[in-house]
Amino acid sequence: MKTKLLWSLVIAMAVGGAVHAQPNQSQPAAAQGQKPQPYTPEFEIPRPEGAQGASAQPSAPTEGYVIGPQDNLSIIVSDEAELTGKYRVDTDGTISMPYLSRVPVAGLSLAEAQAKITSLLRAGYIRNPQVRIEVDQFKARNVLVTGEVRTPGKVTLPGTTMSLLEALALAGSPTANASNEVIVIHPPKPGEPAPEPITINRRDLELGRAGRDVTLQDGDIVNVPVAKRFYISGFVKNPGSYVLDTGTTVSQAIILAGGLSERGTDRRIRVNRVVNGHTVDLPVELDEKVQANDEIKIRARFF
Repeated sequence: MKTKLLWSLVIAMAVGGAVHAQPNQSQPAAAQGQKPQPYTPEFEIPRPEGAQGASAQPSAPTEGYVIGPQDNLSIIVSDEAELTGKYRVDTDGTISMPYLSRVPVAGLSLAEAQAKITSLLRAGYIRNPQVRIEVDQFKARNVLVTGEVRTPGKVTLPGTTMSLLEALALAGSPTANASNEVIVIHPPKPGEPAPEPITINRRDLELGRAGRDVTLQDGDIVNVPVAKRFYISGFVKNPGSYVLDTGTTVSQAIILAGGLSERGTDRRIRVNRVVNGHTVDLPVELDEKVQANDEIKIRARFF
């Protein structure tokens, strides 16, 4: 009996010590001398696409965009309700603002226009103006596609820019008489000389080997000229007229014509060529470049 009582006392003391050693779950960790752990949720509610947190910064002005007539601008001047508002760029390239009257902004980037208005306001109206400009509505912007395309005319830009390949596709693609060259003309900026036209090989453009760095903007002109041609006659399999690619040699011209016929020879080749307004008969070598309107004459070989 005494032994059972002794064992019961030992077990009770052990259980009591274990219970005392356990931390009180209802007390905060800091009260137990431990560093509190950050709360981690067991799951996260997915955020809708495009949603931003409250601390997200507003997007920066459209980089590289140039203001033009008929654009609608949203101008925010901090703590200046009279100046903050919507402004339409008139056909003369100016906007009308309180205090400043007419302000020329066409041809400026958004950052340049912000700096200009800030400077004008600081010059005598506001000590430390905070100005922000955004495009509230773009005017209808077009690229003119001319020449040998199926539907020449104005192509409306879906945004502020367009790729060259997109413009050609929207113009109905080049016709059978189109040159393999595409010419892009950018209009000059105010006070600057006109930039040189850009010439791009259409086949390289379609294969993605060229033209990726050409971005079309409002007012650009894309011209697909009529193909320059040459003629080949005599002892080839397919004599006739062919589109002239820049750099085509006499040897390549023979290949385009299907090669020599059974009686043809690549010796003693001559060409009718216009020189100074007169057609002359000249000998040519296989590696010579073909010129526009050349007539290459392939002779028969001697038996």
